[in-house]
Amino acid sequence: MISERIATSIGSLESTTRSRALLAAEDVWFAYYNAETLRGVNLRLAPGEIASLVGPNGSGKTTLLKVLSGILIPQRGRVTLDDTDLRRLSRRAIAQRIAVVPQEMHVPFTFTAEEIVSMGRTPHVRSWWGAGRADREVVQRVMAATHTESLAQRPFNELSGGEQQRVVIAMALAQEPRVLLLDEPTVHLDINHQIEIMELLVRLNRKEGLTVLATMHDLNMAALYFDRLIMLKEGRIVAEGTPEEAIHADNIRLVFNADVQVHVHPTRRRPQILVLPLVS
Repeated sequence: MISERIATSIGSLESTTRSRALLAAEDVWFAYYNAETLRGVNLRLAPGEIASLVGPNGSGKTTLLKVLSGILIPQRGRVTLDDTDLRRLSRRAIAQRIAVVPQEMHVPFTFTAEEIVSMGRTPHVRSWWGAGRADREVVQRVMAATHTESLAQRPFNELSGGEQQRVVIAMALAQEPRVLLLDEPTVHLDINHQIEIMELLVRLNRKEGLTVLATMHDLNMAALYFDRLIMLKEGRIVAEGTPEEAIHADNIRLVFNADVQVHVHPTRRRPQILVLPLVS
């Protein structure tokens, strides 16, 4: 039963995987000190796609993001960007196309929000004189897009969690990337700021055509906002598809070892899970 549903989920995406990939992992294996973390991962992101990696702790989600961004080099397999192996590209060239938003960003000095966002221009600045007028215009544009203009002169470390996350996303956007990779973008935020960040990502995807891939723990939030869910378990992709295809009680039991009921959201018509407690 479970295997049939997984096959159906993967089979329904055959047309997507055959289409041109902007970013792709091809039979990727990665290990930390001989402990395998990724095992033969195949993943293709089409231009303009918005997708989420979901799975339990230790399933390889963050490692896969690092491999896709070129931070880590796979021991086997390869990652391609526009059909070019990342190993053939310089760090500057990768940073001009792929931006990464980490779970947390620690800033030891008193930088303002605007100074943090300006750091995103680093891959494009070649002059000894630093950022120019065009760079400043990009910073202003991405701060407007992320609604962070009012935070420009405030110290980054004095901002709320939601404000900091929007500033870090603005910094990533200042790289003018084609792909945005985010590691648990809502993990430390309250519900209001979670919604704010998710709405921002969808807006960037829909209006700017930005390709987005984010790891998520919150399955309900992932199902509401992402068009494709990719389920990882023990370093392997075991199910993927639209939220309707991926969010099944059998899949949740297989991947998370948890019993749930699946319902339909009353306004978005997306699946939502209801956890079944082990004790009454």
